[in-house]
Amino acid sequence: MSTLLDVRDVTVRFGGVTAVENVGFAVQPGELLGLIGPNGAGKTTLMRAITGVVQPQAGAILLDGNDISDLPVHRRVRLGLGLSQQLVRPFASMTLVENVALAAGYGRTDGPLSALAGIGRSRELARARELLDLVGAGGAADAMPDNQPLGFLKRAEVARALALEPKVLLLDEPLAGLNQAEASLFADTIVQLNKEGLTVVLIEHNLGEVMRICSRLVVVDNGRKLSEGAPRKVMAEPAVRAAYLGVEAGDAAA
Repeated sequence: MSTLLDVRDVTVRFGGVTAVENVGFAVQPGELLGLIGPNGAGKTTLMRAITGVVQPQAGAILLDGNDISDLPVHRRVRLGLGLSQQLVRPFASMTLVENVALAAGYGRTDGPLSALAGIGRSRELARARELLDLVGAGGAADAMPDNQPLGFLKRAEVARALALEPKVLLLDEPLAGLNQAEASLFADTIVQLNKEGLTVVLIEHNLGEVMRICSRLVVVDNGRKLSEGAPRKVMAEPAVRAAYLGVEAGDAAA
């Protein structure tokens, strides 16, 4: 099986601060991979390096065998990277279905302005409704974002990312801000998307749901990769426990 997303020894520095140092991992087609670590570990910076929002000082990013390290964000999206943001910012003057349709239109046009001009097309709107139904937000399709709870906005954000037809979907803390019942239901939705063939990389602090749904974990701490492997094995490692508990590895092993 060929690697779908290959992150090779990525290093990101901001001035004199190293946010990510020589971090690498590979994602296979059909995986649901959890990228975890304490606050400030470098997870979101690494995600931004993968999508092209920040430029690493070293390393490489390959998607489906193609080196995308020097490509801008929109080129990476067209090649198959989808991102669901941690902070949800839909267009407030558009309904949820219109927000998703805008993304669907962008996937078939040369730029956001032509996508915006074409969002009234029935095909894009129909596809947007399908995707909102798929993520469990179909009942709010015609609602304005300001009138919707965070859980529906998070689902609509995932639908927007799916509208770009990604090969790999990157999810940055999709469960943040949700209560446990909402988080569990949304995690089930992510599992279902994965079962239908979508490859997912998940950044998430809800370790209970991460342990429940992810097939493999990559752990980063202080910008470095700490561990990688099966969830229960990784979380039993003293160094990983120490990173989360804030104690020395020797004490965590005791």
